[in-house]
Amino acid sequence: MSGPLDAFRLDGRVVVVTGASSGLGLGFARAVAAVGGTLVLGARRVDRLQQLAEELREAGTTVLVQAVDVTVPEQCQALADAAVADFGRVDVLVNNAGLGGSVPALRDTPDSFRQIVDVNLHGTFWMAQACARVMPAGSSIVNVASVHGVVASRYPGASYAASKAGVIGLTRDLAQQWSRRKGIRVNALCPGYVATEMTAHGEDNLRAMVAEHSLLGRFAEQSEVDGALLFLASPASSYVTGTTLLVDGGLAATI
Repeated sequence: MSGPLDAFRLDGRVVVVTGASSGLGLGFARAVAAVGGTLVLGARRVDRLQQLAEELREAGTTVLVQAVDVTVPEQCQALADAAVADFGRVDVLVNNAGLGGSVPALRDTPDSFRQIVDVNLHGTFWMAQACARVMPAGSSIVNVASVHGVVASRYPGASYAASKAGVIGLTRDLAQQWSRRKGIRVNALCPGYVATEMTAHGEDNLRAMVAEHSLLGRFAEQSEVDGALLFLASPASSYVTGTTLLVDGGLAATI
């Protein structure tokens, strides 16, 4: 007889994780593998994807590696098509590929601003569109946004904040379009500061800020975000769509 924890399993489900070569995406891929998912790993750094794939295959996970630049719609579609060619469908998309940046607004350049929005917002849409074309009813899309799509950062980052706020708005609209008509749930996951490669630059200052201004007073560990990701990706959240889940240690509550 199955119990409530079985709802968090992803056995037999095909899960695409973008930005899986480092940071949160790498951790998310390991978490999906731990609960039985079949993985399609996408990123630009294929050598790092291959290293992760070898690790996961040794532990018994079926893994497909596909190079993808999410700013190119044709490459997003090629990733979805490769998943279908190998596994017949896509059940879950973890839309994680993203760029960070902290530049004062008056010094930001058009190229820098466009690049971050192109990856974080446009890339999220192109991947969601490509996967939704091949997803069966009962599938799930998790768009990885940020606490700074909800509240202002104490560091300059207009392009990052705008892109992540855009992801949250995009999530609501796609949920409205696809949840009932296609049976695809779409939700946004908004992490705060997590101990990853992305937060390593200037980490002392960041940690001091988080210690002062968040309710828990510390960075998250990868495992503390993995649980939220698995909830939104799995049947455990079968009645959840169009929502934004903050996993920020209470940072938004103090701003």
